Amino acid sequence: MGGFLSRLDEWFPPKPTWTPDNIPDLTGKIAIVTGGNTGLGKLTVQELLKHNAKVYLAARNKKSAEETIEELRTRTGKEAIFLQLDLADLTSIKTCADEFLGHESELHLLYNNAGVMQPPFEKTTAQGFDLQFGVNVLGHFYLTKLLLPTLLSTAKKCPEQHVRVVTVSSMAHVQFPQLKFDTFKDSPARSRVGYYNLPGVVSSQFLYGQSKFGNIVFAKELARRYGDQGIISTSVHPGAIDTGLWTAGTMPWIIIFIARLIFLHPMMYGVYTQLYAGTAPETAKMNGEYFVPWARRGKPHRNAEDAPLGKKLWEYMEEQVHEI
Repeated sequence: MGGFLSRLDEWFPPKPTWTPDNIPDLTGKIAIVTGGNTGLGKLTVQELLKHNAKVYLAARNKKSAEETIEELRTRTGKEAIFLQLDLADLTSIKTCADEFLGHESELHLLYNNAGVMQPPFEKTTAQGFDLQFGVNVLGHFYLTKLLLPTLLSTAKKCPEQHVRVVTVSSMAHVQFPQLKFDTFKDSPARSRVGYYNLPGVVSSQFLYGQSKFGNIVFAKELARRYGDQGIISTSVHPGAIDTGLWTAGTMPWIIIFIARLIFLHPMMYGVYTQLYAGTAPETAKMNGEYFVPWARRGKPHRNAEDAPLGKKLWEYMEEQVHEI
């Protein structure tokens, strides 16, 4: 449960025993996938469509999303539905939720999939939050909060259908398994930045690891609060996958080169774990759990089990979105 070196089976997982071929028929299920236009989100949308779910693809870039929708229609014969969503702007999130709720009265599966990794430090959200915390944690919290009444009513109406929220985290959470609330917004604490984690210095790596730790803390708190009302909330580490996150941020090229040479896995493997968490019948009994590659139950850093921390984070995020 410690650092990276104690998790070699997550860097180099055993052969999968579960694949997307095991997904049951999803006819009648309605899903939202954030960041569904690229990477793991795109493949998640593809597999859900193949198994007959009605899928809303939520993304910021409309042109890219429409191209993905057409590509997946050709591949699957099914068509996803575009939702405009910018997780770096809380007002956009509210508009997105309102748009969805204007069309649907049920929601069975929410994939909090989108994310950013080590963007240029000067970038913040529209409301001034650190971009990694704002997008990866707060943005998904707010979207989930706005959709929660519908998730709960769906769970009450169809208890056998197991309404689920799957939040994508990362093994990177073990590098910085803590929440420094004074770094969530642009501040002197956040400004002490350096590439390496020197004493007293907050690095962009820290801010990414913190956001991925926050994903797990949020997912577990959601499970605590609403598990008895039919919400199955889990978090996942998809694996060391060669996605656009590696090249979209400030990662040095030599690190990317070495990663691809040694431990990055093909894109398709990356969706196994989140699809398992969201669709496998057995995972409907694993509320609050954390899954690791490939489609296995795992253990996050022990700090993620801190219930008071989960409550504190939830209440902090409630305050930030209260007047949006």
